Amino acid sequence: MILDGIRTRDQIKAECLPRAQAVYKHTRRPPGLAVILVGSNPASQVYVRNKTKTAGEIGIYTETLSPDPSISTDDLLRLIRILNLRSEIDGILVQLPLPDHIDAQKILLAVAPEKDVDGFHPYNMGLLTTGRAGMRPCTPAGVIEILKRNDIPIAGRNAVVVGRSTIVGKPMALLLLEENATVTVCHSKTADLPGVCRTADILVAAIGRPAMVTADFIRPGAVVVDVGINSITDPQQAVEIFGADNLATFEKRGSQLVGDVHPGDMARLASAYTPVPGGVGPLTIAMLMRNTIEAAERRTGLC
Repeated sequence: MILDGIRTRDQIKAECLPRAQAVYKHTRRPPGLAVILVGSNPASQVYVRNKTKTAGEIGIYTETLSPDPSISTDDLLRLIRILNLRSEIDGILVQLPLPDHIDAQKILLAVAPEKDVDGFHPYNMGLLTTGRAGMRPCTPAGVIEILKRNDIPIAGRNAVVVGRSTIVGKPMALLLLEENATVTVCHSKTADLPGVCRTADILVAAIGRPAMVTADFIRPGAVVVDVGINSITDPQQAVEIFGADNLATFEKRGSQLVGDVHPGDMARLASAYTPVPGGVGPLTIAMLMRNTIEAAERRTGLC
C-alpha cells in the first residue's frame, strides 16, 4: 500500500478550514502566521511560497519578513521580540537554515513558546517529553497522522527510527512512544544498523542520505516511512538508484528526488510505504497550518 501524503494533506486542510473560520468568528480576525526568511536559499524560498499559499487557501493571514541577509543576530532577535508582542500574530516560523553568521539556537529560543508553531522550542519539547498538550514538531506529527489515517496499528509494534535530530528523529521517537510503540533510535554509531532496522514493524528513515536504507535494512512486510528528500544530480548515482530504464525524469530535469530509502527495495519489501515525493513532504506544511490554528485557539480561549 502506498501511503499517499497528498491525500492526507488535503484531509487535514479540509479540517483546518472550519477551525480557522471559527477563530475569525470569535475574534473578528483570522489566525496569523509570520514567516521569517533570511537569505536567498532557493529551496527555502520554495518552501515559504508553498506555506503562504496553503495558509491563504484555508484562511490564515500570513506575513513574510525578509530582512537583509547581513542582519545580525541581535537585530533578528529584536524582530522576533516585536512579533512575540503582536496580538494578531499567533505563530512565528523561522525558516531554516539561517546564514552562518546568525546564532540559530538563540533565534529559535527567542520565539515565544505559545507562538512556536514549528514545535522546536525546548519548552514545547519538554511538553512532548512529559506527555502534555503543546506544539508538536510538524514532520513527526505528520508521520503519525498518515499512519493513523491509513489504519496502520502503532500500539505494541516495534518501531525503529533512523536518525536522532531534534527536528525529526528525537520527537518522532517520542510521538511513537506516546502511541504505545516500542521504540529504538538508531544513528551513525549504532552497531549492526541493518540488523536493528530489520526488527522494525515500522521503520522511519530520517538521516539525509540518499537511498542509504536498502533491502538489508527492511524486514519483508514492514511499514516504511521515508522522511528524506534528497536531490540526485550525478548520472551514475541516478542509474544505481533508479536503474538505467527509469531515468526519464532525471534526463528531463537533470536531477531527481529520492528519499533516504532505496525506492525499489522499499516498494518490493514493504507492506506499506511513503513515496518520495508525495509522501511525508506534503504533511509538514499541513501540520504547520494546524499548529497555527491551534495556537490561535489557545490564545483566544477557544480551547
